[in-house]
Amino acid sequence: MRILPLLALLACGDAPEAPEAPAPAEPEVAAEAAAPKHAALFAALPAVMEGEGKSRTTAQIDLGRQLYYDARLSKNHDISCNSCHQLDAFGQDGEATSPGHKGQRGGRSSPTTYNAALHLSQFWDGREPDVEAQAKGPVLNPIEMAMADEATVVAVLKSIPGYQEAFKAAFPEAEDAVTYQNMADAIGAFERGLVTPSPFDAYLNGDEAALTDAQKAGLDAYVEAGCTTCHLGVAVGGSMYQKLGLAKPYETADKGRGDLTGNEADNYFFKVPSLRNITETGPYLHDGSIATLEETVKIMGEYQLGKELDDAQVSSIVTFLGALKGTPDPSYIAKPELPESGPETPAADPS
Repeated sequence: MRILPLLALLACGDAPEAPEAPAPAEPEVAAEAAAPKHAALFAALPAVMEGEGKSRTTAQIDLGRQLYYDARLSKNHDISCNSCHQLDAFGQDGEATSPGHKGQRGGRSSPTTYNAALHLSQFWDGREPDVEAQAKGPVLNPIEMAMADEATVVAVLKSIPGYQEAFKAAFPEAEDAVTYQNMADAIGAFERGLVTPSPFDAYLNGDEAALTDAQKAGLDAYVEAGCTTCHLGVAVGGSMYQKLGLAKPYETADKGRGDLTGNEADNYFFKVPSLRNITETGPYLHDGSIATLEETVKIMGEYQLGKELDDAQVSSIVTFLGALKGTPDPSYIAKPELPESGPETPAADPS
């Protein structure tokens, strides 16, 4: 038989090579920590709200702080920026509409100045592009601070020796430093530091323990309800215009941007407000007509989102909104000593 010789031949031949052992697996590189849930919809506050082409020297900031608190920028020397935008009260005065010269009131609520420089524009109708431009308006508004004109304001500032020195230090390259524009630029330089970091910012920066479980559940409810349709980004709002009554007509005589532009398509559009510190800045809406945040959330659900939010959803969302309450630097917002009036400073005019 030929089978045995064949087996012997195979036995004597080279044994087949054993397959190579697989190379040891490379150790897995630790993946980057996942961002907190929903963080991609928002952004943490910056330390300072910089503006393109805007300077912020210490001298400008210090001057702006003084001007913000100085009631001599009003006709009757009784109203300052801080009168309506109180820095120890989250940047507003808690009234539906603010009292101005001789107690007159406008038709819109005074929005907070905290974090305002992050917005796409200023005022409810967006009529000014930035906080520097915004600072010019109330001083000359006859219902608010009621100064006659820019020249009158400049004359008052020039009559105060301490301000002449402060303006020169803040704008050293200007031949004539005391100008209306420089006044506004200094106030803007100060306002760009009015940031209020909150627990939500710590959460967005990776500290998930910064929010309670109830606040995290509220954030889920906020996103699921669709609030981020308008209220998102670093300011949690302030980044777009939106129609009040988007899903269901809302009754208001104020036409918002329509009154500004004259374009019917802009009727009832307003700048979306920021929700930072919203638990502290009632009453709510452009006219201050809604007293509580809970009622406001319900109304926004109905008229903006077309949803009937139940009490549990509203309560959960409001719980999350409490995480947006922030704290400014106390030393930054402290009222400064103001320069003394000079012998030529015009007296208050109550007329």
